[in-house]
Amino acid sequence: MPVFLLRRVVVMLLTALCLTFIVFYLTNLPPNLEKLAKSEASARMTDAEVERWLERNGYAAPTLVRYGEWLGVLPGWTRTEDGVTRGRCITRGMTPEDAPARCGVLQGNWGTSTVFKQDVGSVIARSIGATGWLMLWVMIVMVPSALLLGVLAGMREGTRTDRTLSVASIATTATPEYVSGVIFAVVFATWLGWLNGSAATATSQGITFYNFTLPVMTMAVYGIGYIARMTRASMVEVMTQQYIRTARLKGLGFGTVVVKHALRNALIAPFTVIMLQFPWLLTGVVIVEVMFRYQGFGFTLVSAAGNNDIDLLLGASLVSVAVVLTTQLISDLGYAYLNPRIRVQ
Repeated sequence: MPVFLLRRVVVMLLTALCLTFIVFYLTNLPPNLEKLAKSEASARMTDAEVERWLERNGYAAPTLVRYGEWLGVLPGWTRTEDGVTRGRCITRGMTPEDAPARCGVLQGNWGTSTVFKQDVGSVIARSIGATGWLMLWVMIVMVPSALLLGVLAGMREGTRTDRTLSVASIATTATPEYVSGVIFAVVFATWLGWLNGSAATATSQGITFYNFTLPVMTMAVYGIGYIARMTRASMVEVMTQQYIRTARLKGLGFGTVVVKHALRNALIAPFTVIMLQFPWLLTGVVIVEVMFRYQGFGFTLVSAAGNNDIDLLLGASLVSVAVVLTTQLISDLGYAYLNPRIRVQ
């Protein structure tokens, strides 16, 4: 297990380097840098003025060099002009002698957001905290409900209960978040009248029924169907195994056989699917948070992309890569725990 864990961590680091470099390269293409210069200085800048601005602010160096500076493995750029020394690591009120040589992601410096005018790390932390609460309640609602529906359908294969739950699962999975979100908003606003105008002030009011409860319902309903179908298929396969028949012939009750013998083996495949929901939730919140005006990670990401906030986009991509790779590692470890044969190998 330690060798397996070490190998997975090395692969994760290499994958993170590759993915972050791709995002860094795409966000630092010349058109994006030109747009950044004009948004920060003047929209009427000439091409020569844009080049001078990029050179003064450290954007004229090769991409690999700037990527190393962003990571913090290379020293930050410095430039002396008219007797004044400026640089990546020289902040306001700091002399060049007191400035650190490296100030990248590894040192905790994620840059400054041009949209929010704050440190990228604080903006990401605040948005991830808000989305974390959203994802927590989605998982609380989604996972137990999906497992219960999947186990019930698998235990009653071919019955009316199985067919009804299967049709409902397929229907929820086939409905995108932006469709189910609109349906929920229409039902609770138009038919039931529960919102009372909260949709118009959802952003300024913080957490409300409109921008929190409805997004939780929207994402949970979509994920319940997928997990329930996987659980049902796994449960059907396990219930036909020989050891289940042996347990039944020994006189054990049906509930005891399901809980003590079938359920653990049936959870192997659904566990992997459940862990994959975390990356899906990160992409799902982009649509849902913008639709319901919830100021979380997705809302921040859309704001950064719409305003060409390069540092914030890089910080968001780094968080996304870290979440995806971490959940994959937890999935592999949990899979090995649930299946002793994989753990032995």
